[in-house]
Amino acid sequence: MISREDALTLLHSKMQSVNLRKHCYAVEAVMRSLALYFKEDENLWSIAGLIHDIDYEMFPETHPIEGIKILKEEKFPVEIIDAVAAHAWGYYEGLPKPKNKMEWSLYSCDELTGLIVACALVRPDKKLKSVDVASIQKKWGQKSFAAGVNRSQIENCEKELGIPLPEFIEISLKAMQGISKELGL
Repeated sequence: MISREDALTLLHSKMQSVNLRKHCYAVEAVMRSLALYFKEDENLWSIAGLIHDIDYEMFPETHPIEGIKILKEEKFPVEIIDAVAAHAWGYYEGLPKPKNKMEWSLYSCDELTGLIVACALVRPDKKLKSVDVASIQKKWGQKSFAAGVNRSQIENCEKELGIPLPEFIEISLKAMQGISKELGL
């Protein structure tokens, strides 16, 4: 199994943007929490979250195709590679639809982390501690707020994972609040 340290070193060698790195840390934290929720391998799930956008900075037009190649070369577990491929389903032709809880979790939480960050940034203190589920749900219906966030992708948490949206938001928010220092929020 790939260690977090090795995955982090690889990520940093391919991604220089501090904000993209923070996004990856947020998704990693949420994936760890979802693995605990489902009683799955939290190391496997969290590493999938950490490296899911490994190629985005260098190859935004073909992401995650190049990332998949990198992960195969580095001999990452097939479960991680499959999750990285499936997280971009619907964006690029030929990528597989998520087929298990790990893949649906990554697909659904990837967009949600961006919405949570946006909610924090409009708070007076710009801190995650000032955000709660109700404030996220209030912004949810405002389609002009964080307009780039694909809300229907997040809503898959209900059908595909059996987690009601408010609970999915709560799990994700708490995970991100747990690493608020690393996120600068």
